[in-house]
Amino acid sequence: MTIAEPATTGLTAADVADRVARGLVNELPPRSGRTTWDIVRANVFTRINFLPMLLFVMVLTTGSIVNALFGFLIIINSGIGIVQELRAKRTLDNLAVVGEGKPSVRREGVATEIPREQIVVDDIIEIGPGDQVIVDGEVVEASYLEVDESLLTGESDPLLKQPGDAVMSGSFVVAGVGAYRATRVGHDSYAARLTMEASKFSLVKSELQSGINKILRLITWMLIPVGLATVWVQWNQPGTWQEKILSMAGALVPMVPEGLVLLTSLAFAVGVVRLGRQNVLVQELPAIEGLARVDVVCADKTGTLTENGLQFGELDVLAGDGDDEREVLAQLAAADPRPNASVVALAHSLPLAGDAWQVDAMAPFTSAKKWSGMSFEGHGNWVLGAPDVLAPPGSEVAQRAEQAGSTGRRVLLLGESDRPVDAPDAPGTVTPAALVILEQKVRPEARDTLAYFADQDVAVKVISGDNAVSVGAVTGSLGVDAGEVVDARTLPEAPELFADKVEQAGVFGRVTPQQKREMVAALQSRGHNVAMTGDGVNDVLAIKDSDLGVAMGSGAPATRSVAQLVLLDDSFATLPHVVAEGRRVIGNIERVANFFLSKTIYSIVLALLVAIWRLPFPFVPIHISFVGWFTIGIPASILALAPNAERARPGFLKRVLSFSIPSGIVVGLATFATYLLVLPHPGSGGNPVQASTAALLTLMIGGTWVMAATARPYEWWKLLLIGVCGLAAFASIFWLPGWVGAWAQAVPAIARFDPQLDPSNVALMGTGAAVGLLAAALVEVVWWVSGRLTGEHRHVFGTLAGR
Repeated sequence: MTIAEPATTGLTAADVADRVARGLVNELPPRSGRTTWDIVRANVFTRINFLPMLLFVMVLTTGSIVNALFGFLIIINSGIGIVQELRAKRTLDNLAVVGEGKPSVRREGVATEIPREQIVVDDIIEIGPGDQVIVDGEVVEASYLEVDESLLTGESDPLLKQPGDAVMSGSFVVAGVGAYRATRVGHDSYAARLTMEASKFSLVKSELQSGINKILRLITWMLIPVGLATVWVQWNQPGTWQEKILSMAGALVPMVPEGLVLLTSLAFAVGVVRLGRQNVLVQELPAIEGLARVDVVCADKTGTLTENGLQFGELDVLAGDGDDEREVLAQLAAADPRPNASVVALAHSLPLAGDAWQVDAMAPFTSAKKWSGMSFEGHGNWVLGAPDVLAPPGSEVAQRAEQAGSTGRRVLLLGESDRPVDAPDAPGTVTPAALVILEQKVRPEARDTLAYFADQDVAVKVISGDNAVSVGAVTGSLGVDAGEVVDARTLPEAPELFADKVEQAGVFGRVTPQQKREMVAALQSRGHNVAMTGDGVNDVLAIKDSDLGVAMGSGAPATRSVAQLVLLDDSFATLPHVVAEGRRVIGNIERVANFFLSKTIYSIVLALLVAIWRLPFPFVPIHISFVGWFTIGIPASILALAPNAERARPGFLKRVLSFSIPSGIVVGLATFATYLLVLPHPGSGGNPVQASTAALLTLMIGGTWVMAATARPYEWWKLLLIGVCGLAAFASIFWLPGWVGAWAQAVPAIARFDPQLDPSNVALMGTGAAVGLLAAALVEVVWWVSGRLTGEHRHVFGTLAGR
């Protein structure tokens, strides 16, 4: 069935209802990418959970509830992960609704802003500078309409669009105004794919996630042979089938780092929620990690260091009394269909007094040419733009403009052209009439934010399309010594020389959108991680190419769509909070990875040695649960969410492997050595439970020292955490067996919670303690040696040096 095309007045209410009923509406994928079922499945049905849950069911068949506690812990952990990710999803969805722009849709001749989900096929959508094309369509009206399709084609030059031309969602308007008819909406348009990529809840391109995936692959390959050998050896040991299952579970459960994946996603999810409270929309989770890694922030002056709004300051008339010039400015402001901040300030202060002049031609402002103009019937051709573009270099007018701009104010030149403004060679010869001086408001939080980045050794490059002297004055007023102030038009073209200049200087004026993009690439070529902040259309390309794009909430929709972070309250002061959150996530996940990988390594080493010697495994699941709770699970959960101001740096996987693998080997060898030393010979009448208890003591001491080393640098609360967990670990060995035995006489049901430990043999426990202390000493050596290998200077207290 065909659909009649609407007139340019737009659809009627009946037309809209008909299309909605037929499903021709702009239905979009979930903003946070993952549905509730996706989150539940990702936290429950994983290969990491499969083996522990299988063993959990097997242990339950033995009737030993106490040895099945590890399974209940997995269920609780998965539940916590689901709740936190659902909170993060809700935060993302709510913030996305606040942060997204609403298109102006014309229906029954009236333009109204509506949510993008309510657009239907054949809607007429009005667009102007900074607006993103949100559904595919065909242009029906155009007035000097230029569209940038670089997000789709990679071609940065804007394209002039005429009625009948196609426009694709994902492109954006850089100049002019127009309207287009929606032809493809919802999942049929490119906007659907863009939404899924721009705001999904994922860890794409994350060094952390990449490193953790490599760790999991390594563990999987190690688990297969060791696990099969363990099952074979333990099943062939003497004893009941229940004892064999408990031995297998005790060996296999600690090999799986189930908490590593949970706490990684938990740390990121909590980060999203925390940043949401700061009015920061995280469109991609790696953004939390990304800003913690950046060492250069490229900040656009307008909208970042200064407020978007301008106010008319004064008119420096070059000839005449100024009345005619004021009238021209009022006419220019009144006739502009999509005024920028400068024109808005003029319209507010210079309202139109008489009738509007007839406009014969119009040239909208673009960042590339830096001027706009109108040709009025009977009143001449007038242009308004940058003095250093419209006035001859070195002229008296240019010097006066530079002097006025040196105070940090924005200066525009009003002049009359000798040709129509839409002529191919416009503006031609310009006769200066007046200098228009606009006041800029410096954001009150900008000074403290720039000082914070300076303290953190993060270089700030102020990049603007304004006059270089003006930009330098604003930056200087914020107390920042950014070094040389550079006019971007004087930058060398040779890539190496260009990169040298960009790296050396701190303030740049008269920068074109393409140059912003080239500056980002130049800094990246020198090994820098670059964040780009901005709010205008001229920032889109640079934001897209940077390692981390940050957009202001009130900025152009196109800018918000390509940024990984959106500061919904437009506050530059929010960035330090994002940096702190990123550092917390990265540093803490690295600690957590050390915990769990060390545990996996010593579990594999111990299981492998026990299988080679064909011995019964020394531990049952409850023993492993004690170790997991007090030396890994509880401290890791706290440290994963704790404050952490360490600067992020590359080499996550190398650092984790250099410490956790040798530490795990040391603890595994020490535990097995104790087991061999105290294991009673067949027929000797020795107590195997006492031997297991002594081996567990060695494992506890070694595991506790891994926890203590990983928690560095120390603070009072970390020392308290280590002390409490250490006491709880040793209480489970020395105090719990006696407590259960005493209470079991009064309450027989308590006997089912027997931890199967016996610390009464002083000689065996002394052996376990001695070997455990030796293991702790060797772990300490590993910690220092790994610091040498990774190029770190280790400090026990305070901060880590040598970043």
